[in-house]
Amino acid sequence: MTDVISNDPTDTATLPPGDVPELVLIELLFFAYRDFVSDPDALLAQYDFGRAHHRVLHFVSRHPGLRVADLLDILRITKQSLGRVLKQLIDAGFVDQRPGPKDRRQRLLYVTETGAALAHRLIEMQSRRIRAALAAVPPERRAGAEEFLRGIIDGGERAKVARLIES
Repeated sequence: MTDVISNDPTDTATLPPGDVPELVLIELLFFAYRDFVSDPDALLAQYDFGRAHHRVLHFVSRHPGLRVADLLDILRITKQSLGRVLKQLIDAGFVDQRPGPKDRRQRLLYVTETGAALAHRLIEMQSRRIRAALAAVPPERRAGAEEFLRGIIDGGERAKVARLIES
């Protein structure tokens, strides 16, 4: 890996870790995220899919019948971006889109058997990494990891995220 930290004391672009105590956590999150998505990225590339496809598959498989409007709110991506990703997933046979039973204008999303299988493989890849990391943490401290991650979520979104996760 190329050395990206300058040893030149006149280089003002470098931020010494002591100046921002959270810098270590920021960088750990960057590296953790990089590695957390690396295995799924490799599998998704086999289908010419990316991280947006992964996120759609994840939430649609976890919440069958999810409305497109709700998925837009969860992912915080543009309608155009979601439309492109959904079209690819639908055309490839991973997601099925159906009209709402009461309001035919609603578009409800479901994973197909193929989509459910891929979503399960992706979850298993990430679960293995999480299990391995948690194995190094004493059981009494695991709740702190969850509390920390919940604390990073915007305060106004925490209740909504909690409902989504628990359902």
